[in-house]
Amino acid sequence: MKIVTIVGARPQFIKAAAVSRALASRPGVKELIVHTGQHHDQNMSDVFFSELELPVPDYNLGISGGTHGVMTGRMLTAIEEVLMADQPDCLLVYGDTNSTLAGALASSKLYIPIAHVEAGLRSFNRRMPEEINRVMTDHVATWLLTPTDTATENLLREGISADNVYQVGDVMYDAAMFYASKAEQTSTILTTLGLDQGGYVLATIHRQENTDALARLGTIITGLNDVARDIPVVLPLHPRTRQLLESTEGFRVNEDLRLVQPVGYLDMVMLERGAAVIATDSGGVQKEAFFHRTPCVTLRDETEWIELIDLGWNRLAPPEDSDIAGTIRAAIGRTGEPGNPYGEGQAALKIAATLLAN
Repeated sequence: MKIVTIVGARPQFIKAAAVSRALASRPGVKELIVHTGQHHDQNMSDVFFSELELPVPDYNLGISGGTHGVMTGRMLTAIEEVLMADQPDCLLVYGDTNSTLAGALASSKLYIPIAHVEAGLRSFNRRMPEEINRVMTDHVATWLLTPTDTATENLLREGISADNVYQVGDVMYDAAMFYASKAEQTSTILTTLGLDQGGYVLATIHRQENTDALARLGTIITGLNDVARDIPVVLPLHPRTRQLLESTEGFRVNEDLRLVQPVGYLDMVMLERGAAVIATDSGGVQKEAFFHRTPCVTLRDETEWIELIDLGWNRLAPPEDSDIAGTIRAAIGRTGEPGNPYGEGQAALKIAATLLAN
């Protein structure tokens, strides 16, 4: 069986590392990895491949930047050429990025079956580009590989046949368990940054709805500045967002709000495990916080991972109408209820088994 896997962004590298390892253990499977280039610099891409021991991509398309339409269109054209040349039995895509949608559209036009890992997630906010990407991908996919009960129920409500839906669990949980001990053995990030275990807040901001709206971004930075008066706040920041903060009049960053470059996966694991609380707009980081049993505040109006809200490990802080600093302070030391909504850490093996059985 020949499988083409499409990746382009950091969360996809993490998921693909787990599934590629499972596929490599199966005889008769050949996987070709296509990196679209959506995250392309060393801190955003190369270091993840080396740390996760993900095979070097067979194709690197080098496509990044531009509007959503321009980026997706260029990716669609380039991926179509790869698929026509290699004629795979299956296309494998992850999550909800432009790379995901481009791969799914190219494959559907060539009648190549599509497997969508992390199918069924819904924010029910159609202003999010990610929501459009995931909905459209789900409705052209052949195998919809869901992480949770809620994701499965979302697909069935949308009229997708239960015969095409396979609840496998969350591959990011596989990765969190697999790499936790390696991170403890190799990462020196806490020492490098002079941080104490449980003595800082970790924050991440990357979603367009927050970084492109100066009012929302300003509210988030003001909240983090406020928290940083009491406890250090570490903010690994995409170069584009950092430049925006530094060039926009009226933005002020307190010295205890520590802006650092994007970090590799193993360093991020250690920062997540050691934080008193995590404040983020990332879907993946919300889950990783839970995997490492760190309280989380989500800097968005909604979340796809409602299980974490229900269990009390996560709480929402919409930037336009909430006390971000107060919500972060209140979350410190507040653990949620026990629960395991994301499976038992065998999602990658179940995905491989599903693809080979069909």
